[in-house]
Amino acid sequence: MKRITTFACAALMMQSLAAQNFIQAYKDRADMVTQANITANLQDFGNLGIKKTGTQANTNALNWIKNKYLSYGYTASQIVESPFTYGSATSKNLIITKTGTLYPNKYVIICGHFDTINGPGVNDNGSGTSIILEAARILKDVPTDYSIKFIHFSGEEQGLIGSSHYVNNVVYQGGIRKLDIKLVFNLDQVGGVKGNNNNTVYCDEDQGGLSSNNAASAAVTQQLRNCTALYSPLQTAVDPAEDTDYIPFEQKGEVITGFFERIRSSYPHTSKDTFANVDPVYVYNIGKATVGALQHFATASTTLLMNKTAANNSLETAKIYPNPARNVLNIELPEKNDKFSFELTNLAGRSLLKVNDQTSINVSTLEKGLYIGILKVGDQTLVKNILIDR
Repeated sequence: MKRITTFACAALMMQSLAAQNFIQAYKDRADMVTQANITANLQDFGNLGIKKTGTQANTNALNWIKNKYLSYGYTASQIVESPFTYGSATSKNLIITKTGTLYPNKYVIICGHFDTINGPGVNDNGSGTSIILEAARILKDVPTDYSIKFIHFSGEEQGLIGSSHYVNNVVYQGGIRKLDIKLVFNLDQVGGVKGNNNNTVYCDEDQGGLSSNNAASAAVTQQLRNCTALYSPLQTAVDPAEDTDYIPFEQKGEVITGFFERIRSSYPHTSKDTFANVDPVYVYNIGKATVGALQHFATASTTLLMNKTAANNSLETAKIYPNPARNVLNIELPEKNDKFSFELTNLAGRSLLKVNDQTSINVSTLEKGLYIGILKVGDQTLVKNILIDR
């Protein structure tokens, strides 16, 4: 969790939305966050007990999180357990990767810790954990230009041990940067206090450490504020970034931002950090803001649908895969008997390939690069970015 803030910046000001436009698809997905899921996740997290780094309860929590991802449809190949040592004990970070369609080797990281001390830690940080899980569930099959890494760190309460290990052994190896990171978006202690008017969330901005990444952090933090206003009912204020899992990234020059509760709870690190003392509705609203912002940061598909009644357009569930593709592109329609056409164009709109009723398409003659795929069934049209990569 973050230590006590000595000052806060730009408290409750009018938000400028000029940098970003409202996107209905992003709002629709933000609204897929459910209060029932948030509440269940918070309760289940609390029931796992004190999840101190290196304990069996900590391992049980990691396995609970991993099984959530498997239930959402993420495969074992997308899930990595990254072990590290803490004194004589060991623990693990959990990293789940969702590959982007346009920039598969550039990553938006959304992260938060799951270890706790002296209590079940439902606020610190079952709240952030629950939101990250909801975001991963909702965005599982949503194409994003950038890859997303959903990371659950252990060892935060002992001094950012898990995130430091990840940065210094995975992101950087031998002092060489191995992972191209667009930004790091951290959620820590966003549970609020039950009974308070929890209508504002802090957006964390890098105002110290390396000065070279401060301006970029200020820019993405403003974008986070904009997304919060666009896709949730919450207001925002700016808080200086400090003492949580984005700091090891910041120290290497990466761009960071994050959420933190505005009315600070006194329960974290105590036996009273339980479900009874958090505000599940506040967590739910921050969840909506998170899903909206994560789509913006990773550039999620807006799923261009052109038909008479968009709400009845079944093409939204059509699959075009793999993406990126190598030699063969597959099409899976909601209704297998539908007649359809599929066309690939370059970015200038010139048609390069067009087929009818073919569910397996040879694209081996196309050069490596980005194309536009246009799928038509009757009066319905689905347009997607298609990356050919070899």
